[in-house]
Amino acid sequence: MSKVAYYPGCSGQSTSLEYDRSTRAVCAAVGLELVDVPDWSCCGSSPAHTVNHVLSAALSARNLDLAHSLGVDVLATPCPSCLTNLRNAAVEMEDEGFRGQVNALLDRPYVGRVDPQSVLQVLVEQVGVDEVARRVTRPLTGLRVACYYGCIMNRPPERMRFDDHENPMAMDRLMEAAGAEVALFPLKVECCGASFGVPRGDIVARLSGKLLDAARGLGVDAIVTACPLCQMNLDLRQGQINAALHEHFRIPVFYYTQLLGLALDVPRSELGLDRLCVDPRLALGKIKAPAPVR
Repeated sequence: MSKVAYYPGCSGQSTSLEYDRSTRAVCAAVGLELVDVPDWSCCGSSPAHTVNHVLSAALSARNLDLAHSLGVDVLATPCPSCLTNLRNAAVEMEDEGFRGQVNALLDRPYVGRVDPQSVLQVLVEQVGVDEVARRVTRPLTGLRVACYYGCIMNRPPERMRFDDHENPMAMDRLMEAAGAEVALFPLKVECCGASFGVPRGDIVARLSGKLLDAARGLGVDAIVTACPLCQMNLDLRQGQINAALHEHFRIPVFYYTQLLGLALDVPRSELGLDRLCVDPRLALGKIKAPAPVR
């Protein structure tokens, strides 16, 4: 069994609890051991880097150091925002001068070399799409989805170093391995409005509305994402988007781990499908051999 350190991030303990739980369940189902970082703390995402780059890096470096203490090379996180902060810190601390400023803020200087990666990357590169497909027992036959990556998981490419930054396919391949039909989604890396949901709902309505409209035009049953903030904007705020744009979108937005979990016969109690705001039952009813409720 492969083993990596695991950083759930703050949203994984609150607003995206279902993402954390389904991630853990899916990884266990495919033989990937997640070892929780002991005493982990907030990485500073999203606002810290806008205030002080050194402080932001120190928040992430503390977690990198704790992961290093586990004796692993990879720190996996499900959240693209956390990944961005962790990877930025890891890369920028290769500069001795910057590392010195960061370490001056820490109780214990970080001297390790831990590689932050998304759980999506670990599943594709360490477990492998073929191995995931081999373990699928309840394929998602009949379900048509659009995979939405958001704008930061693969960008900037020279720093994230995973998949194609304009046309990523990792999530598409996993959904195909799970038996779903994957539509070619031309807006898969366009921004949803991110954290502007609070101060500028009009921006989120316009950008997320564009994504929902494109997905509807493709005739998909659902959107699949890997980002808590993207999922929140497209799912939780879908009613607000409808009101602002005079639309009637009713497209469920799943985390890819929720659908992968169904295909791997993970108990639904571990997937948090009941936490979705847009009712997913119509979409799930398209699956020709739906997983039993247990």
